[in-house]
Amino acid sequence: MALAAACHRSPDSLSLGAPEDVAPGVALYRVGDESFVNHAGPIAIYLLRLDLTRVRLGTALSNGQVMDAEPVEAIAARAGAIAAVNGSFFNSGNGEPIGLLKVGGELVSDSAAEKGAVVMERGGDGATSLAFDRLAAKLSLYFTAGGKDHVVHVDGVDTTRVRGRLMLYTPAYHLDTDTAPTGTEWVLDGSPLRVVDVRMNYGHTRIPPHGAVLSFGGLDLPPDLQALVEGVPVTFETHWRSRAGLSPERLDHAADIVTGAGLLRRAGQVVADWKDEGLSRDAFVDARHPRTLIGLDRHGVAWLAAIDGRQPSYSIGMTFADMQRLADRLDLSDALNLDGGGSTTMVVKDRVVNKPSDPIGPRPVSDAVVVLPR
Repeated sequence: MALAAACHRSPDSLSLGAPEDVAPGVALYRVGDESFVNHAGPIAIYLLRLDLTRVRLGTALSNGQVMDAEPVEAIAARAGAIAAVNGSFFNSGNGEPIGLLKVGGELVSDSAAEKGAVVMERGGDGATSLAFDRLAAKLSLYFTAGGKDHVVHVDGVDTTRVRGRLMLYTPAYHLDTDTAPTGTEWVLDGSPLRVVDVRMNYGHTRIPPHGAVLSFGGLDLPPDLQALVEGVPVTFETHWRSRAGLSPERLDHAADIVTGAGLLRRAGQVVADWKDEGLSRDAFVDARHPRTLIGLDRHGVAWLAAIDGRQPSYSIGMTFADMQRLADRLDLSDALNLDGGGSTTMVVKDRVVNKPSDPIGPRPVSDAVVVLPR
């Protein structure tokens, strides 16, 4: 990826106006300065400045599960959050996240493609630290049966089953696998995990609260899976790919990981090329849209931003160039573009403070980045 050194400006020179003190360590700014978009039109920017010594950041799922979607306001209320913004990209049809997502220490969505992501870690004192990178993660299944070691690639985690593919369903997904009776499902439970039941021609297998379910679409099982029978112990390994070299151990122990689309800055370097993330320059990078951003400044302060758009008389939205300008004004060393468009929503103290672009109001989303008391 193309990188250039960021041109930092002192926080004292920011023209953000007076903030609203939301809670200890949380300040809300409302900004309408058209210089952020080179005077191309009106702009409405909502910023949360977060002192990570006084609050912590995390991720929460809609309805407490991977399936379905829910407005950010409801997710924030369930989590007891001081504030929240929408998080990762998702399938609008069923609410499943698209890309890598880790919530509460558990991987609930994998990805073979390296995408911009923010890693949320917890220190021994409970404080949150943030790391930014381009990441990918896939799982493998390991077991021994009939005197032979088997390694099987897992095609997806907590996502809709595809014929001829092996999926893993965790308790975060739903009460059951939500599958049709056209496959084979292995119920895993116990410590260590082992196969406690094999169900052929059944669907909607209940997921044990402390276990998981493997599910293969179709009845013609590959030889390795034919050997997976009741009583066999199993283990899983996550295979991480980190563009910046974050260690697998660090990623394994991270509390939360949220994928976006467009890593904007990392470790003080400006990112200027998003081909590796598969982003269209005309339709996405250089187009004005509502945007949601998470960033970290050089002083260790976290920022969340919701930029309204698609409302010409109120706010036109931002391009990536505009967001880089915002990152510069905020003195950000690291920044990531999260899901945006109609999903862009900022909730502060149980109310939506921005103006989402969907005519029907705040859009249901798969997950949210939440601000919680320490």
